[in-house]
Amino acid sequence: MSIEWKGIFPAITTKFTPNEELDLPLFDKNLQAQLDAGIDGIILGGSLGEASTLTNAEKEALVKHTVEQVAGKIPVVLNIAEGATQEAIKQAALAKAWGAKGLMVLPPMRYKSDERETAAYFKAVAASTDLPVMIYNNPVDYKVEVTLDIFEELAAYDNVQAVKESTRDVSNVTRMINRFGDRFKILCGVDTLALEEMVLGATGWVGGLVCAFPAETVAIYRLVKAGRMKEALAIYRWFLPLLELDLHPKLVQYIKLAETRAGLGSEYVRAPRLTLEGAERERILSVIDTALANRPELPDYLAAGKLEKAGM
Repeated sequence: MSIEWKGIFPAITTKFTPNEELDLPLFDKNLQAQLDAGIDGIILGGSLGEASTLTNAEKEALVKHTVEQVAGKIPVVLNIAEGATQEAIKQAALAKAWGAKGLMVLPPMRYKSDERETAAYFKAVAASTDLPVMIYNNPVDYKVEVTLDIFEELAAYDNVQAVKESTRDVSNVTRMINRFGDRFKILCGVDTLALEEMVLGATGWVGGLVCAFPAETVAIYRLVKAGRMKEALAIYRWFLPLLELDLHPKLVQYIKLAETRAGLGSEYVRAPRLTLEGAERERILSVIDTALANRPELPDYLAAGKLEKAGM
């Protein structure tokens, strides 16, 4: 399966039991809600998926299980976040063996690589695999920027096809398009900027709050691309207080609490993360419950997708 790199790609949470074991039945419940809502792909083992706490055996189980569950309906993408180039190459090979159809690749972890090192890292991973690759550009959280000059070097690799744009600078969408045209598909990776970046030309959205609110997320994307901005804006304005939960260091706990209240998950996280408590939990609950109490009625957004305007 080739990847079109457009639409909604949830960076899905990893569901755990109270004993910190994988909770695949609960994962399946959320996954089915995502599929029913009309998502276009799914990303496993991202930051929101608590990648740094997962073993290789757990990643293998998650990928194989998800591939079986989606049954070819959407591509399954595995995140790679490694400190050593050779380990990233190994993970790329394992991802293909497990059945993943694409990779999302972060810069080297724990070491702040310079431009030459960052480019060499990505080129080594891309050259090692024929899987489609989406580069994750998030200098705010990971301290390494994938610059336009690095993308210039990566353009020589046909399988480097997309970027998860998380620089927090919406103008970077225009910079990428001005320099590269449609060579790289651009997916917004910051929930609070998704509508704005899609209007500027982003082809998709790697979402966080989609884990709890899949229908609303897909609706915004489909309506924007169909040119129905008034309807999309109404949903987006309701959604914004929730989307802001994606910007906090505790985004995993916050989004898992939202999943729980929406009936699509649990609060269980894996240590060193701890579940929320006290005033902090009450504050986040207030945001979530206020939104749930005012949840908008959605138009027929799936039909809207058939009317998507070319070039948007």
